[in-house]
Amino acid sequence: MAISASDVKKLRDQTGAGMMDCKNALEEANGNFEEAVTILRKKGLASAAKKAGRTTSEGLIGHSLVPDHQAGVLVEVNCESDFVARTDDFQQLVKDVLADIEKAGDRATDAWLKDPTGPVQQRVAAAIGKMGENMAVPRFVRYAGQGYVGQYIHMGGKIGVQVEFAGLTPDLAKREEFTTLVKEIAMQIAAASPQFVSREAIPAETLAKEREIYRSQMQDSGKPVNVIDKIVEGKLGSYYSQFVLPDQPSIRDPKMSVKDVISAASKSLGAPVTITRFARLKVGETLAL
Repeated sequence: MAISASDVKKLRDQTGAGMMDCKNALEEANGNFEEAVTILRKKGLASAAKKAGRTTSEGLIGHSLVPDHQAGVLVEVNCESDFVARTDDFQQLVKDVLADIEKAGDRATDAWLKDPTGPVQQRVAAAIGKMGENMAVPRFVRYAGQGYVGQYIHMGGKIGVQVEFAGLTPDLAKREEFTTLVKEIAMQIAAASPQFVSREAIPAETLAKEREIYRSQMQDSGKPVNVIDKIVEGKLGSYYSQFVLPDQPSIRDPKMSVKDVISAASKSLGAPVTITRFARLKVGETLAL
C-alpha cells in the first residue's frame, strides 16, 4: 500500500527514527501506525543490546521538588558523551524519567527501575535508538512525606544533593535562617561527601574494621593496652570528622563543625532542627549513599 509523507512525518516526530526507517516500518506494518511504532521500538531495543557494553560515564542528575518541599527526587541518567548530555532530547529524557518516578510514587523501587518491561527501561531503550548512544538510569533517590526536603545541584547537573530535615513547622520552613541552613548543609554534602548522617548510622562491622586497622598499626609500638585503646578512639575521631556529616568541619567556617552550624540555626529558629537522611549523586559514580 502507498505510505503518505504525512504518516512518515508523524511516525518520525513520535519516535525520532529516521525518515527511511519510518517509511520501511510503515510498509512492513501495512500502514498500521501502532504496529509501525512497535517495529521501530523493537529495532531500538536491538540497538540498545548492541551498545550495552559501552561506557556511560557522562550524563546528568535530574531533580524535582514539590512546592511545599515535602517530596523530592534525584535520578542519575547516563550517556556516553557530554555532547549528547547537553542535547534537548537527552534533557527531555531526564524530565520524562523523573515524571515516571513521580507517577509511580511508593512503587518506585530499585526492582521497578531495572524492570526491562517497566516504563523507565522502555523509555531508555527508545532513547538509545533515537540518539545512537548507550544510556542507563542506574539509580534514583525519592524522599516523600517524612520531612522538609532540600536540594542542591552542582556543576551544571553533574552532582545532586538531597537532604531531609525534621522538626519544622510550615512557618519555620519559610524563615531565612532555615533556608540558609538548607543551602549550607546541601553544599556541605556536595563538597565534603559525607557517608553517614550520624555516628549511630555507621554499621557496627564498619567500626569494628576501623578499630582493627588502627590496632594493627599499633601492635609493634610496645605501648600498654589502655594507651592503645585511647589512641584507637582518637583515630576514630578523625574518621568521624571525615565521614559523619555532623562531625565534619563546616566548609563555610572550618572552626565550626556541621553540628555547631545546625545548633546555631536551631537556637535562632527556637526549635531543634535535625537531619534525618541525605543523598549525594555524582554522575558516573557507582555508590548511592
